[in-house]
Amino acid sequence: MSSPSENQSSTAAFSQSYAEAREKFLAAAHAAGIEVRSYVHPLRGRDGETLAMDVARFGSDDAKSVLLLSSGTHGVEGFCGSGVQVALLPDRAFHAAAEAAGVAVLYIHALNPYGFSWWRRTTHENVDLNRNFHDFSQPLPINPGYDEIAHALVLPHWPPKPEDEAVLQAYVARHGHKGLQQAVTGGQYKYPQGLYYGGTSPTWSNQTLRRVLQQHGRRCDRVGWIDVHSGLGPNGVGERIFFGPEDAGAVARARAWWGPQVTAIHEGGASAARLEGLMYKCAYEECPQAEYTGIVLEFGTVPWDETTQAMRGEQWLENHPEMAAPQAQAIKQRLRDAFYTDTVAWKQAILAQATGASVQAVQGLACR
Repeated sequence: MSSPSENQSSTAAFSQSYAEAREKFLAAAHAAGIEVRSYVHPLRGRDGETLAMDVARFGSDDAKSVLLLSSGTHGVEGFCGSGVQVALLPDRAFHAAAEAAGVAVLYIHALNPYGFSWWRRTTHENVDLNRNFHDFSQPLPINPGYDEIAHALVLPHWPPKPEDEAVLQAYVARHGHKGLQQAVTGGQYKYPQGLYYGGTSPTWSNQTLRRVLQQHGRRCDRVGWIDVHSGLGPNGVGERIFFGPEDAGAVARARAWWGPQVTAIHEGGASAARLEGLMYKCAYEECPQAEYTGIVLEFGTVPWDETTQAMRGEQWLENHPEMAAPQAQAIKQRLRDAFYTDTVAWKQAILAQATGASVQAVQGLACR
């Protein structure tokens, strides 16, 4: 049996703030002899710190296969993904396996550094990054379900009143819990101060990620992607959700790499609803020559209802920044707790599953 000190040591890769997470990531890359390129965000963090999307590449520039390991798509979810990256950077066995397979590993830390630092799920534009990948010269998707409940979802007051919750319960009565999840999370483009807002133009994170892919993804033949998320599913369980288009061949590859338990949103078997504007699209657009295979590795925390309540409260706070510190702190803590279970057992479960999925990805990408 592991001792308490060994348990704590095994989870030291995780952090309590974005600034700490970034410091650990940079230090781990430096110790591993891996150069980091930092794309600095135009704004500052919660504690006045520099914000950046930091990119570290292990492996040769001309590798035929590249594995992307990314964190912080949804800001505050970066606590989970950053811990995975910081744990893998010094893992010599993992890097030796990648090198032997001819696979370069690209660590992209904090895709949305602003949300990570400020304990928000969204970017500084209040945009859900994973709903932001569209051709904005074309008409944007509509979400009539969100339109129907928008007035009761993000409120002018907090906490909700019984009549606000009654609107949502009535929607459940008509469409079921899955229908409510689809309406709330599917993505919407009409309410800039609402939830799951996809924006009307590419965010800083969208544009910067494309620059990274242009630099690192245009000389390879194969791209694999594990984007680490948290907030859906049973606590500590990592669901492997296919991250790509409705392509039977790509789904089959994902299941060959990561197992038959890989779920797919378009098949209706995933914990996530059908979503608009997903980030994987930029891999096809910026690396058109490469065969793409990807998953979201989604780690469970608290029930969906609690996550949604935490997000509703935090969005109300964002819309009312004049609120007193004690109430604001409680709302922010509730949001972080919804996406980060700050226990040794949870962190150990995350590291074990993420390491296993990363090794499987290297095996799948092995030069053939």
